[in-house]
Amino acid sequence: MKGIRLFVIGIMIFGTSRAQRTDHFLEGLLQGQASPQLRTILAHPDSFRYQLIYTQIDRDAHNRPRFHSYYYRVDPLEYFNPASTVKMPLAFLALEKMNNLRSHGIDKYSPMLTDSAFSGQHPVSTDTSAADGRPSLAQYIKKIFLVSDNDAYNRLYEFLGQQYLNERLWQMGYPRIRITRRFVPMTEEENRHTNPVRFMRNDSVAYEQPPAESKARFDFSRQVFIGHAHLDRNDSLVHTPMDFTRHNNVPLEDEQSLLQSILFPESVPPAKRFHLTAEDYAFLYRYMSQYPSEERHPRYDTAEYFDSYTKFFFFKAGRTPIPGYIRVFNKPGWSYGFLTDVAYIVDFKNKVEFMLSGVIYVNRDGVLNDDKYEYDETGYPFFREVGEIIYRYELGRKRRHRPDLGKFRLSYAPER
Repeated sequence: MKGIRLFVIGIMIFGTSRAQRTDHFLEGLLQGQASPQLRTILAHPDSFRYQLIYTQIDRDAHNRPRFHSYYYRVDPLEYFNPASTVKMPLAFLALEKMNNLRSHGIDKYSPMLTDSAFSGQHPVSTDTSAADGRPSLAQYIKKIFLVSDNDAYNRLYEFLGQQYLNERLWQMGYPRIRITRRFVPMTEEENRHTNPVRFMRNDSVAYEQPPAESKARFDFSRQVFIGHAHLDRNDSLVHTPMDFTRHNNVPLEDEQSLLQSILFPESVPPAKRFHLTAEDYAFLYRYMSQYPSEERHPRYDTAEYFDSYTKFFFFKAGRTPIPGYIRVFNKPGWSYGFLTDVAYIVDFKNKVEFMLSGVIYVNRDGVLNDDKYEYDETGYPFFREVGEIIYRYELGRKRRHRPDLGKFRLSYAPER
């Protein structure tokens, strides 16, 4: 089969019991229309470890949405590295926390100066990508959704603190989520310590947050080893599986629930809603769906950061042009051979909307951390074809009421 060779990934998980869910409807829809390449992937779940969630959205006469989800191999106990998808809940939490600090006269646009107080920490006082050259929560969140910026994630992690961000998510009903580390080499102890942060107003300190040490208690009883070899921090080959036991963890169903809670907050229980303002929601909708070419601050090299850079479903494979009548509100992630995308897709011309989330593992040689993964050859084509099959079905699916999608038809004119 062109582009695909089967491989053994060597994943060992201890202390688990399976709770895998597959709906025959979604399995049959994909199997019935799959190309030979996709059929090969679907026939070898132990190698590719794919999971998919397809959610139909139907509106009533008052435009209120109802959701019906179909699952394919979805299993909260089958580990995948969530990579940059963890940036999504941190962006939501950062905006929520900022709203709790409004009494200090600051907001997400206020200059945010990060200091250092523990080993491995780095101060940040400037941001050349911003119009005024100063870092802010707004600027970091922009970069997280536009190009999945790692440094921006690190700054939000430090603003929130490891203990607060995890305990807040657990309180909201996500006990399986575990976010333990920045995206920069650090020890476990260094990741428990987060930096002091200052917010400025009129060149004076309006709010000062002291350094924090996390006392959060994580359950690491489920051991997860992947592959048969890996490169260590010194790029030396180690002939043992890579240990993901203490890495970040966000099950796919939780990721989609988090996205739904932002796009359709009224559809989830109050406990699962973030405390955000109408302006916060509008801000998130804009940058979750905007393309790098549409933003001036930061201004990106579109040869590298092309419009579909973060749009895995349909578009990233082959840098497929995105029609003007379609927008994708999403957050992808890619690392260690895992590709993940959590998306809400809107077609304004045909009045179509649906949610689609997926993960696949593509690491033929079984060596982790060597940057040799079949993203372009296998991973992105998987997302393109799955997206196309679901979209074709949605185009033909009858709805009792055509949705009013005006809430998601946005202006992408330059912002403040």
